[in-house]
Amino acid sequence: MKYLSGLVVMLVMSLVSFQIANLNVIKHYQISSLVICILMGMVLGNLFQKRIPKSALPGIKFSQQKLLRLGIIFYGFFITFQQIIEVGLPGLVTDAIIIVTTFIGGTFIGMKVLGLDREISMLTATGSSICGAAAILAAEPVVKAKPHQTAVAVATVVIFGTLAMFVYPAIFHLFHIDPRLMGIYTGATVHEVAQVVAAGNAMNSDIAVTSVIVKLTRVMMLAPFLIALSVYLSRSAVKEGVISEKTKITIPWFAVFFVVASGINSLDIIPQEIVHWLTQSSVFLLTMAMGALGIDTNLTKIRGVGIKPIILAVILFTWLIFGGYGITTAVAHLFH
Repeated sequence: MKYLSGLVVMLVMSLVSFQIANLNVIKHYQISSLVICILMGMVLGNLFQKRIPKSALPGIKFSQQKLLRLGIIFYGFFITFQQIIEVGLPGLVTDAIIIVTTFIGGTFIGMKVLGLDREISMLTATGSSICGAAAILAAEPVVKAKPHQTAVAVATVVIFGTLAMFVYPAIFHLFHIDPRLMGIYTGATVHEVAQVVAAGNAMNSDIAVTSVIVKLTRVMMLAPFLIALSVYLSRSAVKEGVISEKTKITIPWFAVFFVVASGINSLDIIPQEIVHWLTQSSVFLLTMAMGALGIDTNLTKIRGVGIKPIILAVILFTWLIFGGYGITTAVAHLFH
């Protein structure tokens, strides 16, 4: 019962976000309920902080942590292994190279060149390399980031992911790129699934299908990525003397269950109506988690971070456009 009032607040915010997201003008620009809810949360948390009852805080924390993980698990029902096989090795290899280079490069530039803290660097690099806000939310418990650090990373990937929806169709029409290559390139480098859908459909239906499958394959890599990141961070902590050798590596079990959900979905044993309900539940739970993060995000902390996260996001966006195209082309020649 201690979570009830906070969960009711998050539930109402999530429902309102869905209603706003369904408005024609909002649908046209593919602005998701997740983005709307984090903005609502930030308004509530910054302007009406004193009006939030103390009894709501446990439910808000519960949404940030437990509902977030459950939403990521249900996200697995968007994907099947058959979709990954359909695209084949070129899409899989391109995805893998993009994720590794973007994450390592982004983290290095963020920390060593721009002097950002590890959490913001890693979260921004994760969002750019895998699947935008959903990846940042999934990585947050592994990286052990604070709400304002998560909000900064989400804001940057939302800005440049939205920009990508207009840039990629322009690239396709200007340079007359092969449709299959363009589909792999779009799916492997654009941030959010919704943004890939929007960009793909702005080109043609074949590109839209290929790009979404490549994108969902990239989303699938979130689980092994998080496990590898958890192992790396645990070993780094041991080396730095922050924790002892006896400390166990934290396995992000929600990432493992995310793959299990995808596996179940691949077997086609669950009726499509239930799969649809599970995917919608995933979006709804992630929207609630976003709203909770927004409430906990203090704008003075974000202002304190400055312009550097935006600079990092610009560098990663530029890399995904130019470096991503180079990688996609090189892999396509390799498997030609």
